Amino acid sequence: MEQQASTPKCCCTPRTSRVPESAPNNPAPLLNGPPPSPDASRIISLPGGEFLMGTDYEEAFAADGERPVRRVHLKPFQIDIYPVTNADFAAFVQATHYKTEAELYGWSFVFMNHIPKLQRGSLVTDTVAGAEWWCQVPGAVWNAPEGPGSDVARRSDHPVVHVTWNDALAYCDWSGNRLPTEAEWEYAARGGLVQKLYPWGNQLRPNGEHRCNIWQGTFPHEDTAEDGYAGTSPVKAYPPNGFGLYSITGNAWEWCMDWFGIPDSVDTVTEDPVGPPTGTVRVMKGGSFLCHKSYCNRYRVAARSSNTPDSSTSNLGFRCARSL
Repeated sequence: MEQQASTPKCCCTPRTSRVPESAPNNPAPLLNGPPPSPDASRIISLPGGEFLMGTDYEEAFAADGERPVRRVHLKPFQIDIYPVTNADFAAFVQATHYKTEAELYGWSFVFMNHIPKLQRGSLVTDTVAGAEWWCQVPGAVWNAPEGPGSDVARRSDHPVVHVTWNDALAYCDWSGNRLPTEAEWEYAARGGLVQKLYPWGNQLRPNGEHRCNIWQGTFPHEDTAEDGYAGTSPVKAYPPNGFGLYSITGNAWEWCMDWFGIPDSVDTVTEDPVGPPTGTVRVMKGGSFLCHKSYCNRYRVAARSSNTPDSSTSNLGFRCARSL
């Protein structure tokens, strides 16, 4: 069981309920393009079974509902080994002429340091109070992540961003997939390990090796990019976890199917949990390239956050799952 949560304050991705000057003409385009043939090389079948979800980590965010540790049993399922990329999403758009919500409403949120300084005055229309590093940029969309003048020509293998939960669901509907539940996502992210902080163990940098794309330096002013990237990275930039999943923490947040709720403390095994039946925000997992221990220590597998289904940012994407 999960209790529906009041909307938590999220410092990881800004949220909004967009109110356009006029309603979009086509808020839900027909998805009549041919779906892609299944790519067996990117799909992994997982056996499911019982695992320990959540954490008792002393630095966990209690308000996020990371606690308690609870036993969960899952049916077998399949999940993509890496997030949906810009190339994947381009194929979807080409086949269906789909317009993302950022395109329909005309803007999305971009991290300040990724906007050229000389263009900030002309591109930025507003910032988020208390998190002024998040800028409202007209024209920022999935294939122009920093706004007009930017593109993804050299980022075809990076995770697609500036997609809302609704956009992710549209892609899944077209491709014959679905979003993973939070429990499926966390089971897959753990890679067979039990109650470890990260997909590879408890050390963030085992033997000094970077295993994920997060922030290094002083947030939000300087990202030294010691891990090789300031911004998104290729989805296979780092080694996979024990199940063969890439980019499961850091890089870009990933939407899950569930409404966000605070889990109950239960002694019994929960079967295939799907979150509360209703809500206002959807679950996000995995953290992003902006995560830093001093600011957003949410690149741990048990960490969680949320956003409204119509919100989009430059560090928020998704991966697909499917039932067996």
